[in-house]
Amino acid sequence: MEFCDDCGSMMKTEGEAWVCGSCGAEKGRNAEKEKKTAVTTQGQEETEIIDTSEVDAEEMGATTEIRCPECDNDRAYWEMKQIRAADESETRFFTCTECDHKWREDDH
Repeated sequence: MEFCDDCGSMMKTEGEAWVCGSCGAEKGRNAEKEKKTAVTTQGQEETEIIDTSEVDAEEMGATTEIRCPECDNDRAYWEMKQIRAADESETRFFTCTECDHKWREDDH
């Protein structure tokens, strides 16, 4: 990743040059430097989804006002879990206080 020396904006690659999308400034690319700073996901482990289906509703903790998609009740237990990579948002898990229906809501 490169930043423009003139305006500070992030630059994009276009062939053999870095080009600023804001002011149009260009500078040459350095393949050796880019190789050293390249980001890779190789070797990172995939995180697994946490199964809350066996957890009793009472163990879920706090409640919030949210509509159950099954019974239309307006209260549910909730908890947050990090189920993906650390740089991605957490997932909210809900359990209806009436029918015990479980669902999740990702923060997109």
